[in-house]
Amino acid sequence: MRILCTNDDGIHAPGLKVMEEIARALSDDVWLVAPELDQSGVSHSLSLNDPLRLREVGPRHFAVRGTPTDCVIMGSKHILGEKGPDLVLSGVNKGRNVAEDVVYSGTIAGALEGTILGLPSFALSQEFSVATRSSPPWEAALKFAPEIIRKVLAAGVPKNTVINVNFPACAPDEVQGIRVTRQGKRNLGFLKIDERRDGRGNPYFWIGFERAAALDAPEEGTDLAALAARYVSVTPLRLDRTDEAFSGALNGILG
Repeated sequence: MRILCTNDDGIHAPGLKVMEEIARALSDDVWLVAPELDQSGVSHSLSLNDPLRLREVGPRHFAVRGTPTDCVIMGSKHILGEKGPDLVLSGVNKGRNVAEDVVYSGTIAGALEGTILGLPSFALSQEFSVATRSSPPWEAALKFAPEIIRKVLAAGVPKNTVINVNFPACAPDEVQGIRVTRQGKRNLGFLKIDERRDGRGNPYFWIGFERAAALDAPEEGTDLAALAARYVSVTPLRLDRTDEAFSGALNGILG
């Protein structure tokens, strides 16, 4: 099995080394094609107005000056040659990708691009706590990822589905198990604008996140609830985002 690995944290990110170790537990034919620079939050953006610069940083290790989407296309359509990959793994992201994160995440986008290209694809993310922000507990991903991937591949991944896996912020022996979940939803108002001043007194802005004093308990069955209870969350996400129920209502109004 030929595996193409990418991420959005960049070619030198610790999580990519973790992903390579996970991939090598599945196959000895592993290729890494990742962004030259951190591309967190770029979602499914595609470079159409700028050329892609490619740099080989080691055997089967390549850096692309572009997005995770660019990397998957470059890897599958150019770097790996005519054979191409059999599987795409994106991550392991530093930080979880749950709830609304799946809309923004470059990690998710890398796996989605693999799915668009007709390949079984997984996005892997390692949650961290305030105490473990500088060194996430990668061991949880290392322990559970290979077997999850093996079992899902054996069952078969639907053609238009990407598998989003999130590991809780705890040691492997503290993980309570694995739950198949649905995408959750956070409390509204978690985004904020942080205004600052440069050396000349001109304003500039950072998009940030509020840390609420108290949050409602996440809804049971969601990715958020699984991680809060120290379970690995496995969420199948579909490419087709059509709202079938509302489509029927609209047809009655407009059709």
